Amino acid sequence: MTTIVKVLDNFTAVDINGNDITAQIPIHARRRANENGVALRMLTTKTGRTQWRDADMSEFDELRTHAVPTDKVDNVKTEMQDDIINFLKTCDVLRPIHLIMDNLKWRYLMRSVLRGKNIMMTGPSGCGKTLAAQSVAQVLDGRQFFYFNLGATQDPRSTLIGNTHYSKDRGTFVAEALFVKAIRTANAIILIDELTRGHADAWNILMTVLDENQRYLRIDEMPDTPTIKVAKGVTFIATANIGSEYTATRVLDRAILDRFASIVEMEPLNLTDEIELLKMTYPTVDINALSAIAGIACHTRDQMKSEDPKVTTSISSRITVEMAGLLNDGFNLAEAAEACIYPFFSSAGGNDSERTYMKQLVQKFFVDTTLQSSTPWEAVITDGVAS
Repeated sequence: MTTIVKVLDNFTAVDINGNDITAQIPIHARRRANENGVALRMLTTKTGRTQWRDADMSEFDELRTHAVPTDKVDNVKTEMQDDIINFLKTCDVLRPIHLIMDNLKWRYLMRSVLRGKNIMMTGPSGCGKTLAAQSVAQVLDGRQFFYFNLGATQDPRSTLIGNTHYSKDRGTFVAEALFVKAIRTANAIILIDELTRGHADAWNILMTVLDENQRYLRIDEMPDTPTIKVAKGVTFIATANIGSEYTATRVLDRAILDRFASIVEMEPLNLTDEIELLKMTYPTVDINALSAIAGIACHTRDQMKSEDPKVTTSISSRITVEMAGLLNDGFNLAEAAEACIYPFFSSAGGNDSERTYMKQLVQKFFVDTTLQSSTPWEAVITDGVAS
């Protein structure tokens, strides 16, 4: 079926059914059509690329007459637009209680998914990036959710396109990857986890998939190299760890970064929110113990922001929750620290090592393994580490 659109004075493009498809058409094409008073017709080239050619406005008017009333085309702010606005006003109450996240960032994330935007979520390890993406999918439970971890991918082509096989009956054929099914699924939410750990080949494959003006995947392994178009409403959410401490990551190419219209920065939790998270997760564990765990973690995060940090990494919320779980199962703080904290800090340097520093920090909060605080935990957090 031929796609033909009209461009309004504000360069918004609508099809014959009154749907706003502005995001699919380059601005230069919309500006040209508006200035020349013509419609635009979509054409697909032999290479799978989309082009927008000038068309007579009478063609659009004729098709529109048989499709919907004229006033629907002229009124871009449809009932769907009103529904989105009303939904975003109240979506804060839909955020899962265990996801501690700024209300503005949650609304922005929800809006980007509803609008089919590509979303990049950045932040340190264990700060809730993946959880936030999964929470959106749970709230919008009518939309299918697909998860792909590029950090665990050794062969990008087999993960994103498929594998070539041979059988006597079929000869050589390509078994399509789950990713191909995902992009064919209308309104799907596709999580691309650990994007910065992905191979450069994976980024190259994703270039056309993520480009809002192309949105296709070409399967070169198949006869005639078919082009798979990304279905309507598909949203891609990528997570990335950015920082010098993540030595296995790659610096994101600017071209791939530009494919993400929405960037959501996830920050580590502050002390109050960290304690609240641990209380919600393990309500029966002693509050002083949970507060101490949160205080130790927040101290390392503050150190990472200082000009002369004493440590080279921080304790994430993922680690604090694990420590609280050990306390819930009968371990004491010394044992939890030995299992969950010290392995992340080097012992090189003896008394001047990061591990020694962390042991002093833990001792500042607790005098022994009975979970009895030597001083009020609030004072310990602000007092620093004994030299």
